[in-house]
Amino acid sequence: MEEESGSSKGPVACGSWIRRPEKVNLAVLARSRKKRGDSSSDSSPSVLQIFSFDPKTASLSSSPLTTYVLEEVDGDPVSITVHPSGDEIVCSTTKGGCKLFELVSHDSQTRLLAKELPPLQGAGPLKCIAFSVDGSRFATGGEDGRLRILEWPSLRIILDEPKAHISVRDMDFSLDSEFLASTSTDGAARIWKTEDGAPLTTLTRNSDEKIELCRFSKDGTKPFLFCTVQKGNKAVTGVWDISTWNKIGYKRLLRKPASIMSISLDGKYLALGSKDGDICVVDVKKMEISHTSKRLHLGAGIETLEFCPSERVVLTTTTEWGAVVTKLNVPADWKEWQIYMLLLGMFLASAVVFYIFFENSDSFWKFPNQAAKPKIGTILGDPQSSDDPNVWGPLDM
Repeated sequence: MEEESGSSKGPVACGSWIRRPEKVNLAVLARSRKKRGDSSSDSSPSVLQIFSFDPKTASLSSSPLTTYVLEEVDGDPVSITVHPSGDEIVCSTTKGGCKLFELVSHDSQTRLLAKELPPLQGAGPLKCIAFSVDGSRFATGGEDGRLRILEWPSLRIILDEPKAHISVRDMDFSLDSEFLASTSTDGAARIWKTEDGAPLTTLTRNSDEKIELCRFSKDGTKPFLFCTVQKGNKAVTGVWDISTWNKIGYKRLLRKPASIMSISLDGKYLALGSKDGDICVVDVKKMEISHTSKRLHLGAGIETLEFCPSERVVLTTTTEWGAVVTKLNVPADWKEWQIYMLLLGMFLASAVVFYIFFENSDSFWKFPNQAAKPKIGTILGDPQSSDDPNVWGPLDM
């Protein structure tokens, strides 16, 4: 059921960016029927809302493009993910399992069309849901520890493991969509092959370590898996080499327990959100912090942290403070036109150097002397004065 009301402010259960053609970005926000932990019922229903994004002001629109009202039997939104094409959205709810929505845009109108997901109806609360990078796989991780991998869009079940974990904490697909990493609330982390769902390995850890969050590198050159690790009272970020699945080191970045982790589409930046509302953004190449936002969601654990597909901004959400779009204080990326101008400048500079070298270097051209060296005009000929019929000149049509 659709409505046209609401704003980008107010409590938000979860959210995600939506990639559209021509580098246009939208955002989907899911709102619960009532605040989590609040025993009093709220009069407003659970909804999904689509907002436009303005890259100039780095902000979401004040009113939604469209609103979809969830049925009461579905419960409240738990998690949400968007297919890489930007055309399909999957939302996990407390009672109705997963619901599929098709994003339809026609004549400047945007709508959400609800569809069924038979394999995941009544699946219960799914804390983690994610599409693979190429969009060919879809995975779910439940609070009951059940892990599923489905082929998309056929929905063929590749893996359905009821006892994959005690309770799934986090998961992520590798860049080539070959592997799925999943973590458990008890600190374990497992790697699965997405082609056939076979378990590949369990990450090694010390007895005092708990692996909590995981993200694969996405830059195409560094085959790493980043994981947040709680070592006693110390929170660190560990790095595993996915060619051997051995840990190669760790570093203290956020310096406090993280509630969520994210990585940019180009793999250049890794982001961590804390349980008290801070975020830090790390340059993956240097493994150094490039941006920090303190008290972005004061006192609240960040539940959504996602990089914009085409801009250096992040979307964060909490139930208490709603959605916030933050522009990152990181070096600007080269624009396409700037690259073309640089190439053109290099070409023109090379042409000037070539001409100067031609005019002043006898030895290079191996001519006997300066007087004998032909001028460029002599080589090309003068079409206005030459009587040679082989020289091209103006044609009278």
